[in-house]
Amino acid sequence: MKKEVVINRWIEATKELLEINGEFSGETLEGIMEKVTKEKMAEPKKIDHIGIAVKSIDETLPFYVESLKLELKGIEEVATQKVRVAFLSIGEAKIELLEPISDDSPIAQFIEKKGEGIHHVALAVDNIKERLNELKENGVRLIHESPVPGAANALVAFLHPKAAQGVLYEFCEKKE
Repeated sequence: MKKEVVINRWIEATKELLEINGEFSGETLEGIMEKVTKEKMAEPKKIDHIGIAVKSIDETLPFYVESLKLELKGIEEVATQKVRVAFLSIGEAKIELLEPISDDSPIAQFIEKKGEGIHHVALAVDNIKERLNELKENGVRLIHESPVPGAANALVAFLHPKAAQGVLYEFCEKKE
């Protein structure tokens, strides 16, 4: 790595650490970079999508495409989650229609208990494993302590809704 790059990283890391902690404690460059990176990882990037549980994508899709004028980006089956997913684009985010493909699917159970409707809010994160470790260390109740394969070639993990006043949150890390 060039000397100028290291110096610039040092300066930026030091500035961010000072803003975060209010003081510089004589850390090494590696230590400062680790702290700054951890602080940055703790913040989700954006809302990736909103998951909506439906009994039938085929019956529901015309409303979203014809009435709401959302663009259908594709449909895929996620066997590990026992769902069929339709991806609809809206700005930088998506709406995902989630149809159960078996009676023991979490989506089938959700529909049975609560009916069709909003199932979860997914937040895009850069390092899902680190984020889950941080939450676990802070005592936040998780459904998944390790990421699992999700739709659109992403790694996903869910927080328990009891940790967030009844809201089911998903962390989503896209594989590039």
